[in-house]
Amino acid sequence: MAGGAGGGGAAEITLERTPTWIVASVCSVIVLISLFFERLLHRLGKRLTKGRRKPLYEALLKVKEELMLLGFISLLLTVFQGATQKICVRESLMQHLLPCPRNGAGAAKSVQHYAAGATVFTGVVGSTRRLLAGGGASSDYCLNKGKVPILSIQAIHQLHIFIFVLAATHVILSAITIILGITQTRKWKHWEDKIQQSDDNGPQMVRHVQEFKFIKKHFKGHGRRWEIFGWLRSFFKQFYGSVTEEDYTTLRLGFVMKHSKGHLKFNFYNYMNRALEGDFKKVVGISWYLWAMLMIFLLLNVHGWHVYIWISIAPFILLLLVGSKLEHIITELAIDVAQKNTAIEGELVVALSDEFFWFHRPKLVLLLIHIILFQNAFEIAFFFWLLVTYGFKSCIMGKPAYAIARLVISVIGQLLCGYSTLPLYALISQMGSSFKKAMFDESISEGLANWAHKARKRNTKPAASVGDNSSVGEEIQMTNARRESAI
Repeated sequence: MAGGAGGGGAAEITLERTPTWIVASVCSVIVLISLFFERLLHRLGKRLTKGRRKPLYEALLKVKEELMLLGFISLLLTVFQGATQKICVRESLMQHLLPCPRNGAGAAKSVQHYAAGATVFTGVVGSTRRLLAGGGASSDYCLNKGKVPILSIQAIHQLHIFIFVLAATHVILSAITIILGITQTRKWKHWEDKIQQSDDNGPQMVRHVQEFKFIKKHFKGHGRRWEIFGWLRSFFKQFYGSVTEEDYTTLRLGFVMKHSKGHLKFNFYNYMNRALEGDFKKVVGISWYLWAMLMIFLLLNVHGWHVYIWISIAPFILLLLVGSKLEHIITELAIDVAQKNTAIEGELVVALSDEFFWFHRPKLVLLLIHIILFQNAFEIAFFFWLLVTYGFKSCIMGKPAYAIARLVISVIGQLLCGYSTLPLYALISQMGSSFKKAMFDESISEGLANWAHKARKRNTKPAASVGDNSSVGEEIQMTNARRESAI
């Protein structure tokens, strides 16, 4: 059924009047593009599985879940757009909390840019006045009552575009984050190889604590003056050298002496890689509280408030505070050793504790990083969506200086977080009282999980006897044997 647009516009061609070769061609292109990306993600998942990168594979599954969720939201907007056209409100309610001024020269200028952007999209994807059959009739439903629809067809179409841009930005920035993190930790491998190849079994010499390079670089003396200097040094160190070789060597030894004292050749670098991948798996998802933040961000985009510039600055300041705190924990470890000892026999060993972290909770830092990364993704996606949909000079974009500042702050924050803060957290979070399950490789973790499962089953049986600890080793050996036979 072909209907005319309101006001005597040209009739739109419906699907029943469209040549079949056009329908088949357009559908073929869409299906081929979808299959290409689906196969690409599938092959990436198989490579991660073969490479035993289980945390990264789980992160990929989270990305797929987020894409599916965003696609489902887009589907709901399409299916229920007819129903939204029958939800009528008084026109006076549409006068409040507007992202653009409704009257005046600014509004007229905004309309011109809006029309230009709409013309572009009309030429690319066709008319957006009625995406589903009956769209025009639904719009007239509210007009006949002297009211307006709660959400216009054009606004629904633009929300579709925003969802697509947000999904694409989220995936791209997630990939950039892990690539930057792995790149930063590459140099840690050379330090680990040097430690593994060394054979330092000489006599344990007694050295003054001030002779250690780690202490020299981080401990400058007592008093409030040196405490302020330590915070300033920690603030700037996150930009040019978040982790030095002395830092890595000392923190590694402290971890090994606390959690693996009988295994001094423990490969701390491989453990750190697994820990980094596990942390990335947690920050790549969009949790319920992040969705709540998104709703608040959209609500506060009101003309004249300039809230978005502060929404961009606040996470960046928080990121700098997090980076400074993580760097200062290294300084606090050095101060703790210097205050408790005047001389040390052998190597310098730092005392690990949760007390160095905010509220004694290392995981709180990861939560803050998660919020910061999401805010950066939202800000970058929102900027490009406005740029494509309305143009750079649109009133909804805000002042050009504010828009550019928001984008620059978000990009710098994203790069700093991926290259410095997240890898730094992966290392410093090990300075707490406990260790992560990433300390065990996949085969050992699987063996322990199987043993624990069987132990729970035995405990449920009254006549069952408690097994000894040797079953853990047997389970791990069986797991390794099954893996080797499969290879």
